[in-house]
Amino acid sequence: MLPLRIANATRILAETQDEYYALAIKDEIIDGTNQMTSVWEPTPSELKMLNEGGAVRLTILGTGHPPVMITAQPAPGLSS
Repeated sequence: MLPLRIANATRILAETQDEYYALAIKDEIIDGTNQMTSVWEPTPSELKMLNEGGAVRLTILGTGHPPVMITAQPAPGLSS
């Protein structure tokens, strides 16, 4: 997956860490809960795997697993 620039990004993570992708995130508080949202696009080979019934895999670096949420969003210009 390739990180995309999220609309109204509030900060860029790992911007100066060459070993990681720079990740634009949007910080929000929704229903009293802090959230950091990023947007990702599957590569052509990943999209092929997904269309063939594959799944999305989430990897957390480190030994503690934070709460996470994975969702989909419509393509630019399309509404959900």
